[in-house]
Amino acid sequence: MSTGATSSIYGDITKVETTGASDETARQDKLSEKGVAASHKMMETDLGRVNKYKTTINKVAGANQIDPAIIGAIMSRESRGGNVLENGWGDHGNGFGLMQVDKRYHKVAGAWDSEEHISQATQILTGMIKEIEKKFPNWSKEQQLKGGISAYNAGTGNVQTYANMDGGTTGNDYANDVVARAQYLKKHGY
Repeated sequence: MSTGATSSIYGDITKVETTGASDETARQDKLSEKGVAASHKMMETDLGRVNKYKTTINKVAGANQIDPAIIGAIMSRESRGGNVLENGWGDHGNGFGLMQVDKRYHKVAGAWDSEEHISQATQILTGMIKEIEKKFPNWSKEQQLKGGISAYNAGTGNVQTYANMDGGTTGNDYANDVVARAQYLKKHGY
């Protein structure tokens, strides 16, 4: 069941250009696939874990007017759907929860897999998209969306140009990988 969050006020994720995962990111899973195919394969691996949170993802997505596929894709990218967390923590004890809210920049909320956490992280994401909209008012909605996803990882200051928005993100591919994972989810019930 889809929640109508496809009516995202932030653009259509299926129309965002993407190169997918970098070789560095694809190597995490020892994949022979590259780019978008690697992103899809990693999302496929994480699908069962992310689907456990689908009801909550849909609820939070609707409340924040963002596509639920983006939330699921960030869960996959950040924590592999919770699979790589230790007691809810990742990133050497700095990232919290399924969507890895960084305790150095935010006061973490809720349990690591709670609606409160997913809501907080989604609000951080939508805040980043809004900042990118202001910073680059001439970009299309889809370009702003991709820029906001990149900023979720490395901050709005890191996004300087559309072509190189992922330079300086984890794996230098954060938005491209997340977009490709979200596009996979759009074809699989999100």
